[in-house]
Amino acid sequence: MPLFPRPKTDVNSPIPTPQARTRVDCIPGTLCDARMWSRLTPLLGDNIDVRHVPLHEARTRAQMQALIASHSAEASHLVGFSLGAYLALEHALAHPRRVKSLTLVANSARGLQPEEIAARQRIVAMLERNAYAGITRQRLRELLHPSHLDDGAITGLIQQMGLDLGKEVLLSQFITTIDRPDLMARLPELACPVLIVGAENDKLVHPDDLRAMAACLPQATLHMIGDDCGHMVPLEAPAVLAEAMLAFLAHGRTIGAAAQFQR
Repeated sequence: MPLFPRPKTDVNSPIPTPQARTRVDCIPGTLCDARMWSRLTPLLGDNIDVRHVPLHEARTRAQMQALIASHSAEASHLVGFSLGAYLALEHALAHPRRVKSLTLVANSARGLQPEEIAARQRIVAMLERNAYAGITRQRLRELLHPSHLDDGAITGLIQQMGLDLGKEVLLSQFITTIDRPDLMARLPELACPVLIVGAENDKLVHPDDLRAMAACLPQATLHMIGDDCGHMVPLEAPAVLAEAMLAFLAHGRTIGAAAQFQR
């Protein structure tokens, strides 16, 4: 008798096959690159194939959209953070057949709040007159929850991305994306599943905007983070974001497999 008996199987059951990897195409935010997702990616596991859109290579809004189109799959699970989420939303509205699902992190479809527009205009005016010395402590206070301001792993990464990408990238991203039309009225056009993840303590994105977005979308999943998280969700709450994304993507795979079986 074998030490470990083989489990009983139903001869009529389909032979299990290895699960195909799910590709996700990630778009970073302002003055960010692939490092924005560095704390999240290991938590997604081996079945998620994370790809990156090099948004920092673009200098105009049209170039940003061209990069998203050229670096994402033909039928994409598109993941965007902050500016990247707004651009992902624009892409999905313009090319609905190219997007299988959307994950929008820390972004409002209404565009920037008036206070953030004013802050960016001040930064642009200052940068046009002076050299860029990196992200200031005051800016970090706007981006992060107070509990993370002394976490060097987070603040150091944000500051290093800022220094590496530099003044030209920051200016072009601020100037070309400060005008973000309100897209709330167009959300019902999106037939694909949408995951919205935000933080109640985000100083740049009003949490009520995210709840309003979810109410407008035909297939929305809303996940709000209540504690110890500001705007930089992928860095401040990577485990929470990973859990929400995995559940969302798994549900989509289940629905897709059921639909295929029914056909």
